[in-house]
Amino acid sequence: MEAFKTVIWIINIFAALAVIVLVLMQHGKGADAGATFGSGSGSAQGVFGSGGNANFLSRSTAIAATVFFATCMAMVYINTHSSKHGLDFSTVQQSQPAQTQQSAPVQTAPQTPASSAQ
Repeated sequence: MEAFKTVIWIINIFAALAVIVLVLMQHGKGADAGATFGSGSGSAQGVFGSGGNANFLSRSTAIAATVFFATCMAMVYINTHSSKHGLDFSTVQQSQPAQTQQSAPVQTAPQTPASSAQ
């Protein structure tokens, strides 16, 4: 099970890095807004791009994001349904000091003052 967790962690890290790199590589939709408005022939699709077209980078980002979220959910599922919930209580119980049996306190006879015996 630990090997499976490690594989999911590695996939998760690579997917996160891929999302970061792919988002930084993409050209922003509003980057040409100033040039479009300055030319006088701008339309809403010219400024913000059409909603239907998706290039290689945007599809790759969507796939990497899906893999990232899927691995996050897999890690949550594994951690909540594993036999160990949070702390390993067997080690906590072993680390507590052993309690010794206490014997009953010794009863002593009450002492009477020697001066009142006369």
